Amino acid sequence: MSHRDYYDILGVSRSASADEIKRAYRKLAKQHHPDRNPGNPEAETKFKEAQSAYSVLSDAQKRAEYDQFGRAGVGDWQQRQGGQRVYSWGGGSQINSEDLEDLFSAFGGGGGQQASVFEQFFGGRGQRRAPRRRAGPARGGDVEHAVRLTFDQALHGTKIELRLTDKGNGSGPQTLTVTVPPGVDDGQRIRLRGKGRPGSHGGPAGDLFLVCSVAPHPYLRRAGRDLFLDLPISLTEAALGTTIEVPTLDGRVSLKIPPGTPGGSKLRLRGKGIPANRHRSAGDLYAVIKIVAPKQLTEKQQELFEQLADELDAHPRQGLPWSQE
Repeated sequence: MSHRDYYDILGVSRSASADEIKRAYRKLAKQHHPDRNPGNPEAETKFKEAQSAYSVLSDAQKRAEYDQFGRAGVGDWQQRQGGQRVYSWGGGSQINSEDLEDLFSAFGGGGGQQASVFEQFFGGRGQRRAPRRRAGPARGGDVEHAVRLTFDQALHGTKIELRLTDKGNGSGPQTLTVTVPPGVDDGQRIRLRGKGRPGSHGGPAGDLFLVCSVAPHPYLRRAGRDLFLDLPISLTEAALGTTIEVPTLDGRVSLKIPPGTPGGSKLRLRGKGIPANRHRSAGDLYAVIKIVAPKQLTEKQQELFEQLADELDAHPRQGLPWSQE
């Protein structure tokens, strides 16, 4: 088994919160679980390492002992055949009780000092107890809260009331009024400093992150600061050109369709996207041209289209690489 630091195994800092440690363990356990990696000894080893690290760091007392004494501080007393007692810790390391007492005697001093060190760390012969260590200030954990917004709320900004569950300090549910700035996007996170879980021993509180879920608009699609509108036009409008009134966030405006506009073209209306704010300029609105061919033709219309085809004698695929094969 690896002798790597437990924090390194989980990929977290030594000041990580309990929630951060749990999330890191779950991610590794899912990634390296033997059921998902059959016959892969490396994945099995990493899975066991993550289990060992989490079993210690998820227990507040064991974590404190590990922080002070390393792996030797979170071992266990075992009894071999014949009655000999040994102390075991990570990686299969062991030492019997007699050698352990001799080791602590090397610190020097009288029997009282030797006993003091031995008793503090191991609590005598086989009775390990927590070290006398006063925990320092620790930052509180961060909290995420999902927020559902209409397209209009996300566009113009709004104030919402959040009902938060117990933040871990026994205060019970709390109501918080939050200002959502204009222009937030779907999936965007809004950070509220100091509104997360309280710290311990005088440490600062964590942060609250609002994860925005924005409902779609009935006919506009958003991409960053820009908006897109599908605009159907007829064959004759595409060929001859026309002017069409199209909807925007500020009301309808006239859009000129040039003659010969192909399907899939994007005609831009500058500044008609997401409105500007203190930090970013306004986006644009793009009308995406969708040419709609008639589904049914009368006999006369059929004749007219055939005459038009003869007159135009168009070759739209001429010059394409595959058209020569």
